[in-house]
Amino acid sequence: MPESKHRPGIFATILSVIAAFFGVQSDTNRQRDFQHGNPLIYIIVGVVLAALMVLGLIAIVKLVLANSPA
Repeated sequence: MPESKHRPGIFATILSVIAAFFGVQSDTNRQRDFQHGNPLIYIIVGVVLAALMVLGLIAIVKLVLANSPA
């Protein structure tokens, strides 16, 4: 059975959002997302991943500044 007949699971949704962040989403996955995906899920996953990225960057900056000589 082709995968495009099924709704994407949470792992596929996360991978699609990450690929979209970097602009490397394949046309096949993009078509699957638009045909079978729930837009609200993609929005929620996108906001959560963006927040995690910002928090990760803040943590890295704090770590670097804490270890830098004064």
